[in-house]
Amino acid sequence: MLLPIHIVAGGLAIILGAVALAARKGATLHRRSGLLFVYAMLTMGISGSILALRQSLTNANVLGGFMSAYFVITALTTVRPVSAWTRWLNSVALLVAIALALIEIGLGLKAFTSPRGTINGVPFFMLFFLATVTTLAAAGDVRLMRSGALRAGPRLARHLWRMCFALFIAAGSFFSIRARVAKILPEPFTTPTMRALPIALVFAAMFYWLWRVRGRRRPALARGTSTAPPAGT
Repeated sequence: MLLPIHIVAGGLAIILGAVALAARKGATLHRRSGLLFVYAMLTMGISGSILALRQSLTNANVLGGFMSAYFVITALTTVRPVSAWTRWLNSVALLVAIALALIEIGLGLKAFTSPRGTINGVPFFMLFFLATVTTLAAAGDVRLMRSGALRAGPRLARHLWRMCFALFIAAGSFFSIRARVAKILPEPFTTPTMRALPIALVFAAMFYWLWRVRGRRRPALARGTSTAPPAGT
């Protein structure tokens, strides 16, 4: 039962994430698609981790599932009003991020010393890349807990990059494997270039929006919306 749920949730996450990125920031479509994206990513991540744990503790999908949940939860709490509940979530998320970074470093070292430079098919440089990103995210959590609630540009930037990186995890897990793409899309979309394009677009969109919100004193809102920050990416 978990596998169909995982597949459907992953597909919805990619679609909803793309909609949230394309929609006008602060508009109803943006907020609703962003919130649904969070739910889809949580479902995909939790189901994927459970499925991967049945195979091996070092399966890359175990890390991917926990990372997905970590990034969307901390992205969502960033744009929610500060409360005892959000503080608790951020504290737990920080512990998860530290644990993930340590595991990724350990697996990266193990993969680096292996004959093929991989572990369970994942190359060592990808594990070190994930460890770097997770460490930076944990450092951001520590700064947030020390300084309190973020405002305007920094708040939006934290929200944006975490949502986009979660989308990268979803898109990467699908488009990186040709056999998966071939089951859904026609042959022209299964080439390495076409499979890499959606992943590259996620990063391009992330850097574009980070550039748009740099130094901004107040969030950009669509006409007719309230002053509350958006709930989705």
